[in-house]
Amino acid sequence: MKILGIGNAIVDVICKVDENFINQNNLTKGTMKLIFDDKEFQSLLSNLKIEKTISGGSVANSIVGLSQLGNNVGFIGKVSDDELGNKYEEGLKSEKVKYFYSKKKEELPTGTCLILVTPDSERTMCTFLGTAGKINEKDVNVDFIKQSEMIFLEGYLWDEGEPKKAFEKAIKSANKVAMSLSDQFCVDRHKPHFLDLVKNKIDITFANEQEMMSLIDTKNFDEVINFAKNLNKIIVITRGEKGAVLISNNEIFENGIEKNLLIKDLTGAGDLFAAGFLHGYLNNLDLMGCLNKGKELSSKVIQQIGARL
Repeated sequence: MKILGIGNAIVDVICKVDENFINQNNLTKGTMKLIFDDKEFQSLLSNLKIEKTISGGSVANSIVGLSQLGNNVGFIGKVSDDELGNKYEEGLKSEKVKYFYSKKKEELPTGTCLILVTPDSERTMCTFLGTAGKINEKDVNVDFIKQSEMIFLEGYLWDEGEPKKAFEKAIKSANKVAMSLSDQFCVDRHKPHFLDLVKNKIDITFANEQEMMSLIDTKNFDEVINFAKNLNKIIVITRGEKGAVLISNNEIFENGIEKNLLIKDLTGAGDLFAAGFLHGYLNNLDLMGCLNKGKELSSKVIQQIGARL
């Protein structure tokens, strides 16, 4: 198997909203808010018209992208044996992703992410993790990890206790490790751990500019470049309208963005960028080729609604 993703198994529920909805519900546009109370989540959802429901989760989106490019891929993520859990599994299997998890009835329901798309195409997420956030080391099969050229992890999944143990077990057994830092709130919450992972345990790190600057407590992007140069790892940083930059030892590669795109929804831009990059990496493209493949996929996905091509 080329790559095995381990991440939050979340059903994405996509809804269009206006700016007022974001402000009235005290949300920060463009970020992800964790909701711990199912009732709060349901009350948010009750006033909305659902545009689309998809088997999501950040790493799962990337893994589906890799499958669509013809790679042999798998995914581990925790769902409950309920209606959304069944939909989730069916959704992955229909995309030719091997799903290495046997679902059973859990105390918490299958995780759900409400993706609120404002008229400017920005997406704001409210996530009720449900049972996805309860993944533990028993859910991670070492044999599947060893059979994969690489594993791909998401910062969203990292939390103290059981998920952290699952993460560490996976990293110990892996041939190579790629990880997305996921979200600035994740970085701020787990800064010392993420710094240790990036410096010592991950071969390829994906992050956006804000996440990397938060990770090393700087407001100066040149300091991010210098930090990355000293790591002997691959650090890939997306910079919005400035494109992306890759640092590997003393080498720096940059590419711009595609111009004149009809942008409909930024959901999944980072996930599909990672998919394109990892496809290039696993199929022996040079590093600039990997960056360009990332740009190609992210440019496609933002011209449609949802995080799937």
